[in-house]
Amino acid sequence: MLDARIVKLPANAQQHHHEHHQVVVGVRGAAELCVDGLGAYLDTWKACLVPTEIEHDYCGDQKNHVLVINLDPQSPALASSAHREYELLARMFDKPCTVQMDHRLQGLVQFAAGEFDRAPDNEPLHRHLAASILYSMADRVIDGASVKPARHSVSPEATRRFILENLHRKITVKDLAGEACLSVSRFHEIFREVAGITPHQFLLQTRLEQAASLLASSQLSVSEISYRTGFSSQSALTNALRKYKGTTPSRLQIGEYVA
Repeated sequence: MLDARIVKLPANAQQHHHEHHQVVVGVRGAAELCVDGLGAYLDTWKACLVPTEIEHDYCGDQKNHVLVINLDPQSPALASSAHREYELLARMFDKPCTVQMDHRLQGLVQFAAGEFDRAPDNEPLHRHLAASILYSMADRVIDGASVKPARHSVSPEATRRFILENLHRKITVKDLAGEACLSVSRFHEIFREVAGITPHQFLLQTRLEQAASLLASSQLSVSEISYRTGFSSQSALTNALRKYKGTTPSRLQIGEYVA
């Protein structure tokens, strides 16, 4: 019925088509697809649905990895009247589209990708995980919940990039909402629905992750790292690490692991 694998798309654009429906899901980095003239930018919160026989271009950055799931209409089992699964899933592929994943679906994809890496030769496991992703995605796409552009126009990955590019300065939720061209209240509502946490929590989480990384991998002082990651002072960073990560700068500097 289906097969799935993790692949790295080439940096130079390629083009092909195939005799099966395909889902391409961002796992790491970023990738781009152009399907029948419809451009799709894939980060770790987006997937692209590619119907059978449609020409499409694809490429990715140096860090990209995507999960490719192929839905084969020629599978003998699917020709049986006892199998209606294909007909259900195929309804997703009436036309090319980009799917904005919510935090539950994104978490499932990331879990599956980890299992693919852990057990690269376990094809039955891969098929079962891919089926779980497809059924979860179909449940969202067929009722339109994941393809409403006004409601799901927020990408946590794009928000993270903006935060990292402006990490040293004060960033407000108003700034994040402005990047998404939404009001603060609307942005807060959509972001929480998509990411599972509030924009403020996401901002703090991103700052702490970057600070922890710098503390563990650089020779910079705690004061300098506090400045670079947007904390008002060394003590503010220390207090935040203790409260939210259960550790301190000194412990990170000697190699303590932080979840």
